[in-house]
Amino acid sequence: MDDIAVLTERAAETYVAAAGFRVGPIGRVGVELEYPVRDPRAPLRRPSIARVTAATAGLAPLPGGGQITIEPGGQLEISSAVGASLRDCVERTRADLAVTRAALSADGLQLDGTGLDAYRTPELITTHPRYVALAEYHARSGGKGLAVMCNSASVQVCLDSGDESDGWAGYRMRWWLADAIGPVLLAAFANSPRVVRGTRWVSYRQALRFGTDATRTRAPRRGGEPRADWAHYALRAKVAMIAEPAPVPWSVPTGLTMRSWLRGHGPRPVTLDDLERHLGTLVPPIRPRGYLEFRMIDQQPGDGWVVPLAVVTALLDDPIAAEAAAAATEHLRSPLRRHRDWLAAARAGLSDPQLATAALSCFEAAAAALDRGGAGKRIRRAVETFIERYVARGACPADDPVPPATFTEPALG
Repeated sequence: MDDIAVLTERAAETYVAAAGFRVGPIGRVGVELEYPVRDPRAPLRRPSIARVTAATAGLAPLPGGGQITIEPGGQLEISSAVGASLRDCVERTRADLAVTRAALSADGLQLDGTGLDAYRTPELITTHPRYVALAEYHARSGGKGLAVMCNSASVQVCLDSGDESDGWAGYRMRWWLADAIGPVLLAAFANSPRVVRGTRWVSYRQALRFGTDATRTRAPRRGGEPRADWAHYALRAKVAMIAEPAPVPWSVPTGLTMRSWLRGHGPRPVTLDDLERHLGTLVPPIRPRGYLEFRMIDQQPGDGWVVPLAVVTALLDDPIAAEAAAAATEHLRSPLRRHRDWLAAARAGLSDPQLATAALSCFEAAAAALDRGGAGKRIRRAVETFIERYVARGACPADDPVPPATFTEPALG
């Protein structure tokens, strides 16, 4: 520890606040696509990481500049290159996804476009100490955390934080708007339906996440200064793991918050690596990681990922659409109902009348913005089709007919 910088509480607060929101011009777009991987010849068997890695080994570099990683339950994730625009990001990611699907298909594997694997029992198939420790942390409060780690899949939209201005291009307003439209996005793109103890959830993936450690999964409070709010949230969150030198297993503390650790109540002083590792375990619906990362969107079937990517980008980056979305979500602004709105979105989707009304206004505003911004006919048509099929009917992908699940997931307590 002598040659490693040790953090003070004040230094940690300053670092988290600055690192969460890197200011600058807006317009860049990225996306992370997670998928369960399935062998149709053995649908209940989980392909090994070695098999998925071997099937995709010859793809680097991907043609669009993205990267492939394997998640703890064997889900495949494609992290796109940063696109200079929405259209650029979509074209690059389409190319990456096409070659990835082809390589997997050659080995008899498929990507499953669902938000939550319904058929396979959650199973950790990696020995990486980070995931082993995180699984142990979750196991102390039941099986919900392991299900999220190993069986969930999402579309994570990544946009610039914003600049220092006070308008819709500014990071303060963008953070506020992202939080306001979050329940609408969750409800509209819900694609992990389950009936648990008589209650139907349209996004059981997000319900499971909310059912784990609330200090690391609920939305941060929305005050006047996003940087201060995020630093407060990050430091009061519980620490899930503490790295140890190999081959010692990483330790899993009980009830230790990052602020307490910084104040000397942990096993050793906190380093910047410890803080960064902690920040990487925080999974609120929108996570500031220098950019805004939208994490509440379930994976979509086929190329349906294009729609949430386009809608979120349009609502955040077009000032006219942002204004319309703010007006449409005015009823979701009360701090007293914020978590209830997130839960209502995960449970009812667009069958909730208030969410349905807000969603239609937001999606129509996004469609108009995409037309103004020259997103291209293919992207615009995908959004228009989604509106016609789901949003205009008060429905979401979870409402589509699906085969009955044979796997019982851990119920929310």
